[in-house]
Amino acid sequence: MNSMDPSMPSVTAGGEAIICRAVSKSYGNAPQRGENPVKALDNISFEVSPGEIFGLIGPDGAGKTTLIRILATLIKADSGRILLEGYDVEKDFKKIRSLVGYMPGKFSLYQDLTVEENLNVFARVFNTSLRENYQFIEPVYQQIEPFKKRRAGKLSGGMKQKLALCCALIHKPRIIFLDEPTTGVDPISRKELWDMLQQLKKEQITLLVSTPYMDEAARCDRIGLIREGRFLSINTPERIVHAFQPVLWRAQGLHMSRLLSDIKAHEGVQTCYPFGDAHHVTLKDPSGNPEALIHYLKGKGHEQVLFEKTEAGIEDCFMELAMASHEKPSFPSGNKHTAYE
Repeated sequence: MNSMDPSMPSVTAGGEAIICRAVSKSYGNAPQRGENPVKALDNISFEVSPGEIFGLIGPDGAGKTTLIRILATLIKADSGRILLEGYDVEKDFKKIRSLVGYMPGKFSLYQDLTVEENLNVFARVFNTSLRENYQFIEPVYQQIEPFKKRRAGKLSGGMKQKLALCCALIHKPRIIFLDEPTTGVDPISRKELWDMLQQLKKEQITLLVSTPYMDEAARCDRIGLIREGRFLSINTPERIVHAFQPVLWRAQGLHMSRLLSDIKAHEGVQTCYPFGDAHHVTLKDPSGNPEALIHYLKGKGHEQVLFEKTEAGIEDCFMELAMASHEKPSFPSGNKHTAYE
């Protein structure tokens, strides 16, 4: 890949690529019809360093798409301020649109145009050409170049995402926003896409990626766990997991659906939710001893119930933080291993 366009102003020394301060956004404000506004974002603040991969992780409806669309200058926030490499998203939106690339969650390229034609259209929008920036997009484009004469609508899901990424890169942006780029694609394509993002990071491109797959958190430098328009936590994946304090148990039995219901009904259980082929359980007792719970389950007719300690993952942290945010409403507020959406 080539280096960044030298004509673009650089980030000031010690500056951040993205600065977001107290951003809020609501929809559906029509009190005359008895409607209450839905708050999509509630006083969101965060920063992203140049060349960093920042993950927005949370379930459907958490506010991820709204935040990305505001950052990409597609919609306006109700309040707050955002700077992208020093440019204000409202005052300097024309400059920003040449600075950023945007890959929406839904494939939105021209289905009836070929791969090559789509790229040429996007290149012309930014007064450049595929030939001029070929080396910059080559690591991604070489995977779809054999299909350059195929219509975009005939591509597989993974190939469509690679084409969309090429179109987002064609003008050599410094910041790229990707809205759930791996949703609906196969595991191999997911891995390939993340490998491409890691390569872009090496070129000091700043990447903000939203995803409902919490297992993708490990591919990010830092993540923001977001729920109901508020951040639950912002940190590195390792530090978020390290901060998990409860003793976590992995529970299995012969009748997993009934086991889930009975565990949740026990007064000593803090949280319980399905995770793969087991249930993850935390207890209200700080010692985390499950003997009383196991005795209760045997009384409910469960046989061969197995409880074993396990290490917490990002999803476990999300669940704990989400519960804490409800218990403490003032608290500022993503493995789709068990599907959230």
